[in-house]
Formats: sequence, structure tokens, C-alpha cells
Amino acid sequence: MPFLQTYMSLVKLSIKGISYSQTQNGAYALILNEVDGERKLPIVIGAFEAQSIAIALEKEIKPPRPLTHDLFKNFAERFDIVVKQVIIHKLVDGVFYSSLICERDKIEEIIDARTSDAIALALRFNAPIFTYKNILDKAGIYLKSNSSDSDQGSQEIDDVLSNPETFGHEEETNQSGDVYAKHSLQELNELLDQAVSQEDYEKAAKIRDEISRR
Repeated sequence: MPFLQTYMSLVKLSIKGISYSQTQNGAYALILNEVDGERKLPIVIGAFEAQSIAIALEKEIKPPRPLTHDLFKNFAERFDIVVKQVIIHKLVDGVFYSSLICERDKIEEIIDARTSDAIALALRFNAPIFTYKNILDKAGIYLKSNSSDSDQGSQEIDDVLSNPETFGHEEETNQSGDVYAKHSLQELNELLDQAVSQEDYEKAAKIRDEISRR
């Protein structure tokens, strides 16, 4: 399998939390941590996926009926299918591509999935999440902790969507619009630093994607 053959280039990630966009209604940034490093990987996701991930993180929240990702897990378990790991394997034009590494009867299968769906399922199967080093090198963001408000910012990110039932149903988008196209690279890097210092990960992700496209 190609994923397992290049396993040594994989970087393990953990979920830091979900940040609500203050500038765009219905937009959320899923924050992934580099387990053995300091970089963060923000991914813009839709409201439904944010709700599903938040419910899986908040163990005490039990929806009265299975959500779509719960149904998938129940279906998979009924037929002895296990999600072994999730790999974010490609980044193209600001869009992250992921795969579910599944196993049934000791036979491994690789299934294409949206990153938000893959992570929602990884949580439900207690499966590890990985990305390739070159993707993290390209899209990872270092947090700057020289501000006296850094502790407060961390606390805000740790507050993982305590009211998921109030979410809307906008579709997922990982692409930045044309709003940053008119800026120079220097201006984009300054805007990126500002967004990171303000803990606005949704904005930072869009600026980073525009820089990557340059």
C-alpha cells in the first residue's frame, strides 16, 4: 500500500479544537496540532461537520438519534469494518484531501473522504490522524506566544463549541475567495501574522492558502 510504504514521512496530529469565525457566519476552523512539534494546521470546515466533530469531542453530549457519522460507524461495525487511521495526503489550491485506511478480515482498503468527514470518523473509531511532512511544512502555522494574552487565547481555542445545537448548515469550504488576491506577498504575510496573533484561524487558513497559490 502506498500510504504504508511512506509511513516514515507521516506526522501525527491531534485535535486542538474548533474556532468560530468572527467575520464569516457559519464558518469554522478545525485546529490540528503537530503531536511532536509546535505547528498548527487550521482547516476551514462547514457547520454540520463542526457540530459532528464537537459532539465526538464532548463525550457527555449524546444526540437522541445517530448523526450521519454515527450511522457510518454503526454500519461499519455491523460488517466488521474498522477505520485504522486517517491520512491527510494532499493539499491542492487550499483544499485538503484525506483517506480512510480501513480493514476488514485483515484486508486493508483505502477510501477517499473529505477531511472534515474523515476526522469526524477518526474520533468515533479512536483512530490516529496523520499528514505528510511536506503538507505540514507548506500549510502549518507557528503560534507566537510573546503576548501577555496568550493564555486567554489558548483558553478560547480550548472551548470547543459548547453549543453545537445552534449551528447552521452551510456547506464546507476550504478555499479562500478573491478577497486576498489583490494583496502582495509581503502584505499577505503581515496579515497572516496578525490573524495568528488574534487567534483567527479561519482567516489565517485563507491567507495561508492564498500565499501557497502564489
